Amino acid sequence: MTFRWLSVPEDCSPVYNIRVEVFVKEQGFSNEFDATDAVCFHLLCEKDGVPAGCARIFPDREEGRWHIGRVAILPAFRGTGLGLHIMNACHEKIAELGGSAAVLSAQCQAIGFYQKAGYQIISGEYLDEHCPHVDMLRQIP
Repeated sequence: MTFRWLSVPEDCSPVYNIRVEVFVKEQGFSNEFDATDAVCFHLLCEKDGVPAGCARIFPDREEGRWHIGRVAILPAFRGTGLGLHIMNACHEKIAELGGSAAVLSAQCQAIGFYQKAGYQIISGEYLDEHCPHVDMLRQIP
């Protein structure tokens, strides 16, 4: 398993392709890409040279806090522990950049996964497009 951090103007298409497969085709989201994509760090995870999962990080409005988002794993790679490896890689990068906490908007069906990664719910439930979400927070040691 290899991890690469990408940012625009680098070719981020492998990351974007994973997000289209998971969030657009599989989950039915229509507003997948935004201006943040041009200014964040994109994580690409490959297994045996094949794109398998991704995430992105960017500074939050609150000092020392970073936002993690667009965590996605292609179906063929789910159930392998890859998700926790992706989260750990994000936490390591945030620490490297001087961050002290990570916040994310979690789909409610994924709350258990994020709790395993050390996150706690910090908001009530809300809809993002058609999908229920909650905000979650984790301190970065």
